[in-house]
Amino acid sequence: MHPILFELPGGIKVRSFGVLVALGFLLASWLFTRLAMAGARDPAGERARFEPIPVWVLIGIVLGARVLYVIVEVARGSDTGKSYLDHPLEMLYIWQGGLVMYGGLIGALIGGYLGCKKHHVPYWRAFDLGLTAGFFGQALGRVGCLMVGDDYGRVVPERWRDLPFPITLRVPESLPDQSLFGLENQGQILWATQPWMSAKALALGCLGLWLLRRKRFDGQVGLTLLVGYAALRYGVECFRGDSVRGVWFGGAVSTSQLISVVVGALAVLLWLARSRAARAMGSTAGE
Repeated sequence: MHPILFELPGGIKVRSFGVLVALGFLLASWLFTRLAMAGARDPAGERARFEPIPVWVLIGIVLGARVLYVIVEVARGSDTGKSYLDHPLEMLYIWQGGLVMYGGLIGALIGGYLGCKKHHVPYWRAFDLGLTAGFFGQALGRVGCLMVGDDYGRVVPERWRDLPFPITLRVPESLPDQSLFGLENQGQILWATQPWMSAKALALGCLGLWLLRRKRFDGQVGLTLLVGYAALRYGVECFRGDSVRGVWFGGAVSTSQLISVVVGALAVLLWLARSRAARAMGSTAGE
């Protein structure tokens, strides 16, 4: 675990999480453009239309991730949430931490929609390509969670503690500076939820590439990936140990599990609607 990769002259610390998230975003942006140009009759034109979309997505990710974090903290009545109500400007202090992945996902979809509208890109096509490329980027970015100690798992029961990495991981007895594992986890053996989330994202990205060559309607790939993500994220959450992110109904479910249920259900309904519309168009065209 290395929260700080190195320090630049002047005391500027380069953080592993930020570096890996940035690299993940660049990877996803590059792959998104490459997928958009694949088989295009006018590659230069496709590049010009699709290249600006990741910038819109990035803005949506940052805003969405922060807004949802603030909403959750205020709704929970936490000390952080009360501080936001007393000092509203603190809601803008992103550099102090506090981002929710699901908020980033929702923001990315909204930002992507606005970008597609402005640059005349078919939204559902970009949706399929963007989700596929985005999961590859997330697989890399999640490595940053491991290096900084964020999104850690619960303490492993005694009978499972001999399982190897990446199923379990041993937290160092002495944590490095700015690690988020928490003093209570020093020397503990935890479920390795960070690598699981990287593997989950990588598997979904590969599934997306496979589906892109076989899809029957625009939106099919992205909506399928959203259903898969919601189900897998719900499962991983069962092993998470950072309850500070918010738990509900006496600790029965986490914030991300609640959102997973909603996102998964909406994705299924949209998938059915898009599929029905595609069949109807096919029937009309055949008449």
